[in-house]
This record gives sequence, C-alpha cells and structure tokens, in this order.
Amino acid sequence: MSSEKRMMSKRVVVIGGGAAGMMAAITAAEQGAVVTLLEPNERLGKKLNITGKGRCNVTNNADLQTLMANVPKNGKFLYSAFSRFDGRDAMAYFERLGVPLKTERGNRVFPVSDRSFDISAALERRLKALRVSIVRDRAVSLDIEEGKVRGAIGERQSYPADAVILATGGVSYPATGSTGEGHRMAAEAGHTVTPLRGSLVPLRDFGACRPLQGLSLRNVGLTVFENDKKIYTDFGELLFTHFGVSGPLILSASAHMRHFDKKAYRLEIDLKPALDEQQLDKRLLSDFTKYANSDFCNALNDLLPQKLIPVMVEWSEILPHEKVHDLTKEQRRGLLQLLKHFPVAIAGPCPVTDAIVTSGGVKVSEIDPKTMESKIVKGLYFAGELIDVDAYTGGFNLQIAWATGRAAGEAAACETP
Repeated sequence: MSSEKRMMSKRVVVIGGGAAGMMAAITAAEQGAVVTLLEPNERLGKKLNITGKGRCNVTNNADLQTLMANVPKNGKFLYSAFSRFDGRDAMAYFERLGVPLKTERGNRVFPVSDRSFDISAALERRLKALRVSIVRDRAVSLDIEEGKVRGAIGERQSYPADAVILATGGVSYPATGSTGEGHRMAAEAGHTVTPLRGSLVPLRDFGACRPLQGLSLRNVGLTVFENDKKIYTDFGELLFTHFGVSGPLILSASAHMRHFDKKAYRLEIDLKPALDEQQLDKRLLSDFTKYANSDFCNALNDLLPQKLIPVMVEWSEILPHEKVHDLTKEQRRGLLQLLKHFPVAIAGPCPVTDAIVTSGGVKVSEIDPKTMESKIVKGLYFAGELIDVDAYTGGFNLQIAWATGRAAGEAAACETP
C-alpha cells in the first residue's frame, strides 16, 4: 500500500489481542484500514491457547440453525453475524491460513495437531502479513468527543483513531488478561453492562460429595432439575472435587443453570446408563448370587469404583455388614434407584474467575447486530465475550468471537468516519 493511500485509509484501534480482537484486526486490515492492536500480554491469544485443554475447540462444524440453537442467551442478536460467518466458514478460513482441522464427537472442530498454538500462530502470521501494528500497551480509557470516538488512551501513550473495537474479553480466567477493563470502559462510554457471572463453570455442592474427591466417572448420564423440573440431560464424563463436581458434563450443564438466586438445582447421575432398570436388576441379582454369603459392603466391587462404594452403602441405608442373602427385594430396589438416580444437590456455581466464559456484558440492545457498532457512541464497536452473549460448550463460544470480530472489523474499516 502506498504512503498516500495509507494516509487516506481509516485508522482502526483494536483493544484486546484475544480471539475476537485478532479476528477484528485482521478483517479491518483486509479491508484496507491502518490497524493498531493493543495487547498488554507478551503473547497474543493467551486465553485461546489454553482452551480445550490446550487443544483449542476452534468452532463447531455447524450451520446457522445449529449455531443459533446453542446460544441460550441473546442468540437472536448473533443471527446476522452468524449468517455471514458460520462454523463451516470458520473452518474454511483457518484451513486457508494453513491449519488442517478435524471434526470430533458433537461436531467439535480441533486442529489436526491438537495444538492451540497452531491457531494463534496462524492468526499472528496473518496480522504480520497485513502489517497490523501490535503494541504492548494496556488501554485505560476511550477518547470520546461529542458522541464520537477519537481514539484510545493507553498507559504508555494515546492512539488516535477513526474507529475503536473493544474486544477485551470477559472476567473469567483473569490471569490471561480478562480483568473486566473493557466493561468499565464501555460503562464509562454510557453503555449498560448486565451482571457478570460464570458460565461453563464447575458447581459447588453442600459437602456430601467430599468423600468422592478425585473420582472421575466416564460414560455416565446426567439430568439437571430446576425446582424439580427436568431441564437438561447429557452423557459423558464428570469429576468429583473437594468443592463439588466438575468435568465436561458439569461445565455443559452449568450453562443451563442461570437462576441460583431464585431457584433450586439438583443433579441426578445415572451410573449405569447402558442398562435399563430391568437389565440392571438382573445384574444386581447376578452379583448378589455371587456374593450371597458376603457382607453388603463387600458385594459391590464388580459394580462400582472402589471410592464410590462406601458412599453408596451409606446412602442406600443398608447396613454395611448385613449379609447379601438377607437383603429384601425392597432394599435391592432402593439400591437400583440410587444407581440410576444418584443425587447431588447444588449450592451454586464456582466463582466467575473459575469459569470458561463470562455470562453477561454489554447490553445487546445498545449494539447494532449487523455491524457491532455502539448505538451510543459513533465509531465504537464491540466483539467477543465482552458482549452479553454466551453459548454451550462445543466450540460455540469461539465461533461467537470469530463472527463478531469479523463483523466489527469489516464495519469499522468500511463505514464512513
């Protein structure tokens, strides 16, 4: 680009070098803007690099309707952004950047290498190829005059601009730089920030599960009840911890549990989902025949992990040293129900700092859904987790980052200053 053309180009400042910020900066630069990306961390994409346990669930191999169905909060706001850049568009984009991808269970998409760094490195290469200026500075405020953004003010210097894109993330994983500064700047600009809480977050129980700390269960069923109404079911893996429960099943379930201030939640774990009640009863009869002369506490070794047996014995209300051949049909029936409906009462979510994503953020009614531009301040745009949208697990939250970053970058670069 000639120096004369660069002088005529729109100046865009992107605040935040995460997934949404990098996509916004790349897109604005591709439209011919002169782009400055502000990021205080030494590395871009710090949170991106730890997603999916370091594998990076890039997106979901999904069409528009599937994407919309997996955004439980303010999904309609994303219709335009997803229409122009859905999961399959994101896959094609990253493969064009030289990252081979693969689709796994649940249409989750990962790099073939199983390395998050391949995604962040590909984005960094593209930023450099487009001559995006990456500045290690922390933005502290927006420069706004007469309802129009004039730039950003950092700790080190000021950055004049025709458009500013706020993409600072939420408040989860603060060690990666998601400290809520973007929400503060948005509020100072006149925006409403809805209450922030964790989504895709481990859950606290009332202490009953503490003896099971460290026990991981694979291939179990999970049902979530809200005030005794069934609201969610899933199948997979969970982990008992010192505070309650975690693991993929629990993180997914937590996204459906949004009203702890008003409603009670409990989980039921199906420890033997491959067997219906009749099949499980036959299995119990077989085991009880094998251990007929044993104490009940020694009769479950073939059925359950060792760590679970003392809790199961206690909760079954069958005396530990009662002989198996003395157990009644009603006692066996009670044990069967416990195996199929193992209860965990939930006290609440873990702190938002332990969450994978933040629920809450800049109010969507104050943002143009087509351009991600503020309806309050001309030339101010938003992208990613900063906005009051969040999705279930499976690559959907990163897809929000890609789609909103792309929409914001395109509009910021192209709209009339």
